[in-house]
Amino acid sequence: MSIPLEEADGYQQALAQGWLPIREVARLTGVNPVTLRAWERRYGLIVPQRTGKGHRLYDAGHVQRVQTILTWLNRGVAVSQVKTLLEAPPVALNDEHNPWSELRGELLDAIGLCAERSLDDRFNHAMALYPPPTLCAQLLMPLLTALEQRWQGQLGARLEQVLFHGWLRSKLGLRIYHNNRQLGGAPLLLANLGEQPVEPGLWLCAWLASSADCPVELLEWQVPTTELQLAIERLRPRALLLYASQAQDSQFLQRQLPRLLQQSGCPVIFVGPAASIHASDLQRLAIASAADPLQAIAQLKAAGLLAASEVNPS
Repeated sequence: MSIPLEEADGYQQALAQGWLPIREVARLTGVNPVTLRAWERRYGLIVPQRTGKGHRLYDAGHVQRVQTILTWLNRGVAVSQVKTLLEAPPVALNDEHNPWSELRGELLDAIGLCAERSLDDRFNHAMALYPPPTLCAQLLMPLLTALEQRWQGQLGARLEQVLFHGWLRSKLGLRIYHNNRQLGGAPLLLANLGEQPVEPGLWLCAWLASSADCPVELLEWQVPTTELQLAIERLRPRALLLYASQAQDSQFLQRQLPRLLQQSGCPVIFVGPAASIHASDLQRLAIASAADPLQAIAQLKAAGLLAASEVNPS
């Protein structure tokens, strides 16, 4: 589809109306024009509008799509596989003109300013009014998506990430600790399959399960599968939740994971963005999977694995 702008002044008029030339998209996203053209020609990932003379024009939606593509590429997905993931139904649809959008904007601003107290105050206010599943669906998951896209090549991204992840871990970890003190019975064991020590999605899963009166044990650092099996033997969990935001190597999928399934003796669910990346492998192994924490908790609840435990008398 082309925009009927044949003359040079028509092209300039389109730019004045908010359309972006390819050089500006490259500046905003860090993806050079050659790569943007290749994504368009070879894979149909980005389809810009065209003027009558063939000039490419992009809008804010195209920029966001480029950032989403970068997110998947950073998770280890091959560029040839990205389009399928982009076309999958979104996890949640959020109206951008509502109080949640305003609150997410305030949190994003606080994170950008490294203003932890402001971040904490706004989140505490929301936590006093809404249950954890609502906060997760309407606030935290969309916030994490926005941050992940914002952190693609932005100056200060690592600083924001370190400070925010530390805050989130402390915030959710404190609630999990107090809940575990009141709960008895077999825990839900959650294990991080990635190298990142603070995995927000893993902590959201633990927080949601804990909020449903299920004791949890969380392995936030990656451990070898042999030691993960040792943890299962010692903790005797009600289920094992494996969280992965990055693509896993073939050795893990073909050898280590099947061996773990055979030896674990407890239900296993594979959660995170990598569940979409490895959907065919997980289906072959008959492993339950979920793309995000809300889906994971819903599956565990449906399977009766989050049933309230008896209160610990001590």
